[in-house]
Amino acid sequence: MKRVLTVQDISCVGKCSLTVALPIISAMGIETCVLPTAVLSTHTAFKGFAFRDLTGDIEGILNHWREEKLHFDAVYTGYLGSFEQIHLMEKLIDDFAANDTLTVVDPCMADNGRLYSGFSEEYAGAMGKLCGKANVIVPNLTEACFLLGIPYKKIGYSEDDIKQILLGLGALGAKKVVLKGIEFEKDSVSFKGAVGKIGVASYDSETGRFSWYFHKKMPTSFHGTGDIFASVLTGGLMRGLPLENAYSLAADFVVESIKATLAHADYNWYGVDFEKAFPYLLRRLGE
Repeated sequence: MKRVLTVQDISCVGKCSLTVALPIISAMGIETCVLPTAVLSTHTAFKGFAFRDLTGDIEGILNHWREEKLHFDAVYTGYLGSFEQIHLMEKLIDDFAANDTLTVVDPCMADNGRLYSGFSEEYAGAMGKLCGKANVIVPNLTEACFLLGIPYKKIGYSEDDIKQILLGLGALGAKKVVLKGIEFEKDSVSFKGAVGKIGVASYDSETGRFSWYFHKKMPTSFHGTGDIFASVLTGGLMRGLPLENAYSLAADFVVESIKATLAHADYNWYGVDFEKAFPYLLRRLGE
């Protein structure tokens, strides 16, 4: 059985980070090991949450793993709360990611044109260095702009704009780039019928290939859907899916999870009911 290590925080209540990654990747038939970077009573959309930083515990965990000579087939990092944690992840990749290890970095630092609370442009620069060590990076459009130090605009991107962003992200060092949250205001030469939809674009820096996938834009957004996307993408790649198949599956599963959530009048406001969409995910994997 393949073994994935995912490194991110864990919220005791709330559907994001490790409480998303662990069940999803496990359900995809992959042993899922975890390295919590922090413990929160709830995720940060709740008010007054308790928080405990686990940075001081990480080195001891890594040392034990070194003694046990553990090997991971993939290392997938999500939310990292400090410069020190970024540096620890660089060291982890150097020590545990052999030539046959897939490394996936989800920057998890910004959305809707703004950095998350507590992060700075200097943090984005450090995250860019970590992205340079990855086989695959999974930023949203806001994170991509901060990684490249370019202005973010909510609307008005063209196909060429997106390609230039993908090329810039590839130049950071990542072998493959998956860019989320793309929307076009008008049809381009390559895409007819993409207006009103939301999409994913990818770039393979080794082959120079671009690829695209557009799907229905849901009327409501939820906390944690980016973590769901990255988890399914990682699981799909570990199951041998080509990159385009893995990210289209991830996007479709997010849509199905939102549909399952909105089917109930009293749906959870703090996260999607991805658990109810597992039959869809497993059916797609079996096709």
